[in-house]
Amino acid sequence: MKLKFLGAAGMVTGSSFLIESAGERILVDCGIFQGESYCERLNFEPLPYDPKSIKAVFITHAHIDHTGMLPRLVKSGYAGPIYSTAPTRDFARELLLDSEDILRKEAERHGMPPLYAAPDIDVLVRQWKGLGYDEQVTVGPFRVTLQNAGHILGSASVVIEAESKKLVVSGDLGNHNPPLIHEGKSIPPDTDCCLIESSYGDRAHEDFSHRREILEDVIEDTARVKGVLMIPVFAMERMQEILYEVNELVDQGRVPGLQIFIDSPLAIHLTEVYEKYPDYLNPEARKFMGKEGRKMFNFLGVRLTLTPEESKGISAASAPKIIFAGSGMSNGGRILRHEAQYLPDSENTILFVGYQASGTLGRQILDGAKEVKIFGETVAVRSKVVKISGYSAHADQSRLLEWLAPARDRLKKVFMVHGDKGPSEAFATKVRDELAVETEAPTVGEEVVI
Repeated sequence: MKLKFLGAAGMVTGSSFLIESAGERILVDCGIFQGESYCERLNFEPLPYDPKSIKAVFITHAHIDHTGMLPRLVKSGYAGPIYSTAPTRDFARELLLDSEDILRKEAERHGMPPLYAAPDIDVLVRQWKGLGYDEQVTVGPFRVTLQNAGHILGSASVVIEAESKKLVVSGDLGNHNPPLIHEGKSIPPDTDCCLIESSYGDRAHEDFSHRREILEDVIEDTARVKGVLMIPVFAMERMQEILYEVNELVDQGRVPGLQIFIDSPLAIHLTEVYEKYPDYLNPEARKFMGKEGRKMFNFLGVRLTLTPEESKGISAASAPKIIFAGSGMSNGGRILRHEAQYLPDSENTILFVGYQASGTLGRQILDGAKEVKIFGETVAVRSKVVKISGYSAHADQSRLLEWLAPARDRLKKVFMVHGDKGPSEAFATKVRDELAVETEAPTVGEEVVI
């Protein structure tokens, strides 16, 4: 078997791996490069293979850095099947449609044609087939199985067998006891070679045992002073997890039932996917969903604001109230209008539940800025600023080691992918020291024989 690293090697994004055996080729993931300008330009380079030479594509999960080049692949002539779990397919459709406008504007900045258009997504979805966990499909010499990775709903590791060898592509791996979904499986013990994500390969996550208590305190304080609680949030997984926890706190009588606005069309559409696939939820989430036949995230007091007019109407609703809105780092989206209106009031609170990158508005507020610029206007920051850690959907170093351990006696090589140089090299050293397995941190374009 030959393995070529087309992305996510020496960097976090652009996940794509080409695997060849007996003259047949398959792809695992087909993602775009995100984040920095040099990565963005890579998206417009010629594809490093003939699309018509690929027999099948397997997708680990729906995030754009794993799926974003699929429409371009189809547009370039690929007519074969795409395989993933059904939730991944449905999530990806919404995320690709949402990204189309952003990518088109990026292409214009580079003086390039758009990567894809909405009709390309329609063609793509017709080629996309849903597989259940542990269901095997045969493509030429390859036997491929998806197993639960525990990262987000429907996420999978890809297990590939050919030439009497077993190769596992981890995809993104999740934490212990995720709030909504089943915990992921560990690597099969008879694995010969593995590609493992290493985003947090050099660190341990912060303790998340008190995150619900902090959330409870913030909601109680908001209710007591009749304030507004703003939660800038990412549309996928983070929003659903936190709303689910708010829902449970209300159900248990630990917080009062406030008006809640979900001011993100993408988050609303993605939430519908959770409701469509209850079997992928863990027992606690399924039990909650079964109460009184209600939808999981449509409980008393929640209002979904799809249109701009509905979004603008939130300001007329009396406080106390909670507003979920994108984007998670306050670098765009509907949250900006709410921040402009409510940040100047000391009775209001802004709650950050995710990483705030350097240079973003969210980071400025979190770092204690007294004034910020929103829509070109100076806005005073007098509201309370609160941060909850512990919501990462990625495995940390100890969890990654635990995932690998069952195959330590069989593994011949572990490749560190989906990580910047520092975390990848740190985790490679940890694996060599603790599991006595040979490791490598590959680079984009590198090819190896397994």
